[in-house]
Amino acid sequence: MKNEDYIIIVAGGKGLRMGGDVPKQFLPIGGRPVLMHTLQRFRDYSEELQIILVLPREQQEYWKELCRDYGFTVEHRVADGGATRFHSVQNGLALIPDDAQGVVGVHDGVRPFVSLDVIARCYDTARQTGTAIPVVPVVETLRYIDDEEQASRTVSRADYRLVQTPQTFDIQLLKAANSYALSVCGDSVAAIASRFTDDASVVEAYGRQVSLVNGNRENIKITTPFDLKVAEAML
Repeated sequence: MKNEDYIIIVAGGKGLRMGGDVPKQFLPIGGRPVLMHTLQRFRDYSEELQIILVLPREQQEYWKELCRDYGFTVEHRVADGGATRFHSVQNGLALIPDDAQGVVGVHDGVRPFVSLDVIARCYDTARQTGTAIPVVPVVETLRYIDDEEQASRTVSRADYRLVQTPQTFDIQLLKAANSYALSVCGDSVAAIASRFTDDASVVEAYGRQVSLVNGNRENIKITTPFDLKVAEAML
C-alpha cells in the first residue's frame, strides 16, 4: 500500500467558556467559522493530505449547513466525536486503513493559525523519527504550588515548553499506542481522561520518546472571548 498522510482535526468544543450557545469552532473570524480556517490551512499545506474532521454527531448537520452557506469545498471526511479527546482521535483513526503507511497528525480544530512551516516540520520529522510535536518556550515566570506545605516557589521556565498541535506520528505507531492505552484503561472514561491529555502522552505510555520541533507563537487555541479578539486582530 502506498504511503499516504492524514490529519485528524478534533473539534468537540461546546462553547461553554465562550459564554454562548454556538460551539467555539463555529464562531466566525474574518468572515467565516474558525474551523474552516483550520481545515483550509492544512489543505494549503498539501492537496494530497487526507483530512478527517471529528465532530460530535449532534453538530454534524449544522456543519454541513455552514459548508453550504459559505461555499466551503475543502474535501474531508467526518467521524463522530467520542466521550474524551482520546476517544475522538480513536474514531478518526478508525477511518484510516489498518495497513496504511505514512504519517498521521492530530490537530485542535480551534487552532487556525498554525504556520505552514510548522506543519511541514512536524510531518517531515515524524517521517524520520516516527514522532513530532510542536512546542514554544515559556515566556512568563512560573511558580510551583505545593498544596501540602501551603507554599509556592519559582521554577526555571527554561525547563518547560508549551505544547501545541499538530502532533504527528507514524500511523502504525499511533494505532498501536492507542490500542495499548485501551488495554490498560479498559472502558474507564475517567482513567483515560486523566491519564491521556494529548496524543504524545499516549505514545509515551507505549514506551516511545517524542521528538520536539519549534512551533509558532501565533498558533493559539481559541477557547475564550479574549482569544477570539486576538484571532480577529491577527487576521
